[in-house]
Amino acid sequence: MQSTGKTVPGRECGSCMMCCKVLGIRQAELRKEAGVWCPQVVPGKGCGIYENRPQVCRAFYCHWMINPNLGPEWKPERAKFVLHTGTKKIGEQLIILSVDPSFPNAWTKAPYFEMIKKWARDGAAEGRLVLVQIGSRHIAVLPDRIVEIGKLDGEFRFALGPKLEASGVSYGVLINGRLF
Repeated sequence: MQSTGKTVPGRECGSCMMCCKVLGIRQAELRKEAGVWCPQVVPGKGCGIYENRPQVCRAFYCHWMINPNLGPEWKPERAKFVLHTGTKKIGEQLIILSVDPSFPNAWTKAPYFEMIKKWARDGAAEGRLVLVQIGSRHIAVLPDRIVEIGKLDGEFRFALGPKLEASGVSYGVLINGRLF
């Protein structure tokens, strides 16, 4: 992959094709479920339609490619997950870890888990949700706990915020009207 000015100098996908497996693509020209290999992948070579790949693939860069603060351990083929962000609606920001279903606990290992929990703590005040996706399974990483969400459709709304409990302040996430 050539640099477009968006990427960290010296970083390239190389042999990494993790996004071709873990991301779900809903565009008509590809339609691929999260957690399964894209049918266009040529093992050991990469994308079989690279020159004609859909715009959604052309425009995508994982955060390892664009964030100079992430070291080599964050490269998706090594981490076994793709780190990316998304915005659902105004004020709804997501940090998303799309995890290889063959390594469902990769995100809970060092050095990733501590940083993921920090992102959850730091982002909560701004309404930013850390969401782990393993195939169709979703997990919210909140500042004080990990919450199993289950399956989410492509379109969903969420709100993140503190709630007062007898034991102190906890965090909850409201997704499509359901409180977790």
